[in-house]
Amino acid sequence: MSLVGKKFPNITVDAISEMGDNLKINIFEEAVNNNKKVLLFWYPKDFTFVCPTELHAFQAALPEFEKRNTIVIGASCDTNEVHFAWLNTPKNNGGIEGVTYPLLADTTRNLSAALGILDAEAGAYNEDADTYLVEGSNVTYRATYLIDETGKIFHESVNDMPLGRNVNEYLRLVDAYTHIQQKGEVCPANWEAGKEAMNADRNSTAAYLSAN
Repeated sequence: MSLVGKKFPNITVDAISEMGDNLKINIFEEAVNNNKKVLLFWYPKDFTFVCPTELHAFQAALPEFEKRNTIVIGASCDTNEVHFAWLNTPKNNGGIEGVTYPLLADTTRNLSAALGILDAEAGAYNEDADTYLVEGSNVTYRATYLIDETGKIFHESVNDMPLGRNVNEYLRLVDAYTHIQQKGEVCPANWEAGKEAMNADRNSTAAYLSAN
């Protein structure tokens, strides 16, 4: 079930800074208390393959997100200790040295379960263990959330494990949502900052389609 239009879950999660400081981060509070948008992106595992390419891509775009009053936070179900080891692994060895935004360590799976993004489901009941055994990797898909200054989710997307994200698309979405907030207009397909938007009425749509 989509969470777009709803408040982000008010759940506090362990996290770590680039310097190795153990943190507690609540995404909802980060947005509301700082009056900023938040981009939260989940990736399956530390020390894997597609994941470091994405973490470095978000790092490269960090100044652009900051210009847009947007906080970037990464997340997986790995521990703070594993995160910190990866943060101290050089880029040329598959590491994420140089990443400066915080990383959530959702080891309890409380937040990722609330979002419904875990690759896991209850399998068959095991009589010997007296429990339902989990099927799947029990790590997250490549889910991305954009949260506004009120804590409302205005975008969510989920990629399967092998599919890396296009970071520029999230910049475009932040630009579009900010335009809507500031101008009260709606943004048509393929809209980018500086392009013409529309009023939410039939005449404006007709005029836009005629011109484009």
